[in-house]
Amino acid sequence: MTRVAAVDCGTNSIRLLVADADPATGELVELDRRMTIVRLGQGVDRTGRLAPEALRRTFAACREYAEVIKEHGVERVRFVATSASRDAENRDEFTAGVLDILGVEPEVISGGQEAEFSFTGATKELTGRADLPRPFLVVDIGGGSTEFVVGDDHVRAARSVDVGCVRMTERHLVRDGAVTDPPAEEQIAAIRADVEAALDLAEETVPLREARTLVGLAGSVTTVSAIAQDLPGYDSAAIHHSRVSRDRVREITDRLLRATHAERAAIPSLHAGRVDVIGAGALVLLAIMERTGAEEVVVSEHDILDGIAWSAALPTP
Repeated sequence: MTRVAAVDCGTNSIRLLVADADPATGELVELDRRMTIVRLGQGVDRTGRLAPEALRRTFAACREYAEVIKEHGVERVRFVATSASRDAENRDEFTAGVLDILGVEPEVISGGQEAEFSFTGATKELTGRADLPRPFLVVDIGGGSTEFVVGDDHVRAARSVDVGCVRMTERHLVRDGAVTDPPAEEQIAAIRADVEAALDLAEETVPLREARTLVGLAGSVTTVSAIAQDLPGYDSAAIHHSRVSRDRVREITDRLLRATHAERAAIPSLHAGRVDVIGAGALVLLAIMERTGAEEVVVSEHDILDGIAWSAALPTP
């Protein structure tokens, strides 16, 4: 087996997975998994640049991860950066900082590559399940973008669109520098219009309605599952492969969009870094379920991070 470290740096969070991987047998033994909210994409939709304070937060997390990687004696590291750093004019500053701290250059991947990694990470454990018919539609709702992937054993079609919980919150829910609590109906309608337009784009290349099982990834989806289960805290084991009905997602979305900051912050399973953006993230999930007709979403804790780890374990061509 090869000891690998996978880092996924998105718009809202940066995550690390250290694992022993054997591509020949399909075995992935997790050694350490952690997540830090850094909001790298703060203001990118408006300014086109990564903010200095966002870079500072991200580099601080990278220094912490560097220590973990060293302690575990990792053989190969792969660092993947997604939506926010794709969009930023000053992404070279981000690249140089990561290289200096971790000794590896971040790969600013395309939306298509992001979709491939997400699909592999999410479905590797599911392909033998008789209760989960294929094809799968894997939906990764991030901070800045959402990836749609349809496939059986392999990806058939994929598309990345620019709607995510942070982007939608900053674009439609922020007034005078603060998130509206709770948002007005017209603000919610504006998010919904953006998501519907993005779904139209996705359907140009991805047959969303042909899928038999919807698999949802990333923090917005896992948080909705935690809330649906009334968990006293975030419990990865309870969330992984849980199922949430469309009606329950609708109830939770309505609750979150009508709550104040204090009311959302009081939800015990809701990470502090998601308090302001979870309403928009839940609305994206609900719109997807309504568009595709999915009666439920299968929630996966295994996602792009696991796909990156598998790719790091493969022999270099």
